[in-house]
Amino acid sequence: MTQIKLYQPVALRHNWPEAGLRRGDVATVLDLVPHPAGGQPGCVLEIFNALGESVRVATVPVSTIAPLVAKDIPAIRRLVTA
Repeated sequence: MTQIKLYQPVALRHNWPEAGLRRGDVATVLDLVPHPAGGQPGCVLEIFNALGESVRVATVPVSTIAPLVAKDIPAIRRLVTA
């Protein structure tokens, strides 16, 4: 996997229903955190709406994100909130 860096834009590789996020959602890496029991490290992500307003902060395993590349095109969807 490519090295993830702070403040890097990334896309989710899998749905993350607990956070209301879906595969392909774009987020910004705020922090890289070790797993407390020695498992897979995680990333703290901030998710913004289409207007650039912060809507959510979530911690996910590093394996669930991928750096954005030039061939990626962002899409719009409605955020479902509980």
